[in-house]
Amino acid sequence: MKKFLISFFLYISVISLSAGQEVTVTTAFDSSRIFIGDQVNYSVTINQPSGLILKLPFFQDTLATNMEILSGPVIDTVVSGSGRIKITEKYLVTAFDSGLYVVPPAFAEMQNENGLKRFYSDYSRLAVKRINIAPADTSLKIYDIVGPYKAPVTFGEIMPWILLAILLGAGIWLAVRIIRKRLKSREDQEIIINPDPPHVIAFRELERLRDEKLWENGEIKKYYTVLTEILREYLEKRFRVSSFEMTTSETLDALIKTGFKKDGSYNHLKKVLTGADLVKFAKHHPDADENETHFQQSWDFVEATKVIETETDMVEEKTKTKSGEVSK
Repeated sequence: MKKFLISFFLYISVISLSAGQEVTVTTAFDSSRIFIGDQVNYSVTINQPSGLILKLPFFQDTLATNMEILSGPVIDTVVSGSGRIKITEKYLVTAFDSGLYVVPPAFAEMQNENGLKRFYSDYSRLAVKRINIAPADTSLKIYDIVGPYKAPVTFGEIMPWILLAILLGAGIWLAVRIIRKRLKSREDQEIIINPDPPHVIAFRELERLRDEKLWENGEIKKYYTVLTEILREYLEKRFRVSSFEMTTSETLDALIKTGFKKDGSYNHLKKVLTGADLVKFAKHHPDADENETHFQQSWDFVEATKVIETETDMVEEKTKTKSGEVSK
């Protein structure tokens, strides 16, 4: 009887431990069918223990033949009270040919002392339909009833509106003239205080981040959050890329659209933003060398892309001309 109880409790413990380490990967489209050219979200959801480090699936360009990825992934992480987290990746996809598309299973993988282990999802299916356009049956066509005849508008009817428009235009012109005159008198006495160039601000914030020693004190997530905020603020001031509400892929695409080349500086920025995503959303724990590398890559990106200003340019930008415009 004693041996039976011991065996029973060991069996229950093994089952509980296995349940706590269970990893599930599921995939799904927001809709089971669309028309050609429509857009639909494709989601990959990983449900895992919070302490488990997994390599997440990542798709580029296409999900399947003739099924294109328009944007993504947008990553969202939800932490439950039972020691588990749910990570969701969303891709925006479309298809330009009809048929039933079958997307192969996605998988997350884990590397440990026993080797590589993968956790697969099921297949995902999406039906893409053509729009049925049939010619009109002219034999059964019904025409609308002819509307009432409208008499032409006379000059006497529109004259009051013309006078009102003239008076309104004269009032607006007079108001604009008065406002411009007042603004000009103020601007003649104003001196523009030009802010520091974007690269000076970025270097100053990077030095402050290094002095705070966040990752040395265990605040890895805060370190990468501040690091990416510095880079995103620099991108906005230097390249007019407002990326605070963008994902990493959207930020890089927006930078390329400004004419930026995919050179070494682009690769440095991509590695820093991608590494920060892994820390913030996938619970990745980089080592000291990786933290220092990402910091140096951020510094090198700003150094390589900064705008060198001459002393004459800086003086001209700080002084306003009599016409109220800034010399450049």
